[in-house]
Amino acid sequence: MRVLVACEYSATVRDAFRAKGHDAWSCDLLPTDGDPRWHIQGDVLPVACDGSWDLMIAHPPCTDLAVSGAPHFAAKIADGRQGRALDFVRALLNAPIPLIALENPVSVISSKIRKPDQIVHPWMFGHPEQKTTCLWLKGLPALVETENVREAMLALPKNQRERLHYLPPGPNRWKERSKTVPGIAAAMADQWGGVASQMARAA
Repeated sequence: MRVLVACEYSATVRDAFRAKGHDAWSCDLLPTDGDPRWHIQGDVLPVACDGSWDLMIAHPPCTDLAVSGAPHFAAKIADGRQGRALDFVRALLNAPIPLIALENPVSVISSKIRKPDQIVHPWMFGHPEQKTTCLWLKGLPALVETENVREAMLALPKNQRERLHYLPPGPNRWKERSKTVPGIAAAMADQWGGVASQMARAA
């Protein structure tokens, strides 16, 4: 089963699918932090629209979409940045791929395109921290939590359970904040990889 992980440089989700035996590839404008043999560096839209994929997990940039940047929305709307970001999201959701999951933090995608199908947190998948992640799904079921550690997380100091929020400033802060935690990546590969494999066998 062929899996495209769009807008991923870290290889976290790609490698989770590859570990399950899928022909998974990442694609991003940046070079990958993982094995470059299964990474396509460049514009993801022509790749996503080439008709060869069974499943796509997409992580479009949230810089111009996330509500955490609301104080800057007026400027981003005026100069077209937010409109272009939304057009990119629409193009990903409309790619000719039967199974699609698109993730983003709480953002204007909910009001400008449609509300997410699911909201997940790392603590639902074995990581004792908070990070609201919205999922827009096409042909896929909601993820089932695998290891709920919410109570353990709530016992931690706030700067630990909100680790990403408290990361110090630096050139790589955005990269660390954008990574999918391994527990969620594993759940995607286990659960959605199984759905896609069943469809491929039935076709």
